[in-house]
Amino acid sequence: MPQQYLFATTTAACLELLAANPGARIIAGGTDLVIDLKEEKRRVTTLVDITRIPELKIVREENDQIVLGGAVTHTMIATSSLIREKLPALAAAAAAVGSPQVRNVGTLAGNVVNAQPAADTAVVLVALGGVATILGLEGERQVPVADLYAGVGRSLVDPGREMITRFTVDLWGEGEASAFARLSPRRALSLPMLNVAVRVQVVDGRCTRARICVAPVAPQPFLCEEAAAVLVGQEPDAGVITRAAATAAAAARPRDSLLRGSSAYRKDMTAVLVARALGAAFSRATSRKIALHGE
Repeated sequence: MPQQYLFATTTAACLELLAANPGARIIAGGTDLVIDLKEEKRRVTTLVDITRIPELKIVREENDQIVLGGAVTHTMIATSSLIREKLPALAAAAAAVGSPQVRNVGTLAGNVVNAQPAADTAVVLVALGGVATILGLEGERQVPVADLYAGVGRSLVDPGREMITRFTVDLWGEGEASAFARLSPRRALSLPMLNVAVRVQVVDGRCTRARICVAPVAPQPFLCEEAAAVLVGQEPDAGVITRAAATAAAAARPRDSLLRGSSAYRKDMTAVLVARALGAAFSRATSRKIALHGE
């Protein structure tokens, strides 16, 4: 177990503490890290708490972007009127994470750095085209969230040397909308068997942009460009949504899992969830209800 628990009140102080204490690691919510420490899955000598750094808790709109601090909690996201209006998929995903206690302390950056392929808010950030700003002693870099995965549970952000200070999501403007859909067992605090996030824009009655992310059907959140391409240039209706959903299901590669269900079942459900999410997003974008086949 760690021998030291230190607090940083600035990002510079955090990096200095990490550099001065080999074997140190950042902690914010700690909802996954503390469990790993108790089960001795990680060896950490020092924990550096970043929850007292004000700039890591921002939620605001500026310069046609939504800016989210790395230590923003899921509760802050789920209850933010700005996020519920501008990025409803992210608000819905944050509300689906764990229990109220977990949502109150678990952070957006932690969900990303933990690098699990079906982490709800991370899946949405990939669908939204979110970009992480990562700060280290060598300086600052910006990396799309989709590019931060090195494998299951392996992040390209090193929490012993650097930190995610913020996420930015460019706003697309008029006619954009997003939606989130989740499949999980009927019991509390269950991990998702499958989750889907989509973002679309409709201009002059046609889809001009689309992003579709599905998980866990690959070692990281899977951005299905083939399915998105089916939508672009088309009038959003049940037929084109069904074709895009079928394309996403065909591209998905879920594994058989005792926890999450068979590969065949989850491929079928990929089509269902993608269709539902697209139906909700296009209904928001067009301000009219788009009835799917079978509804």
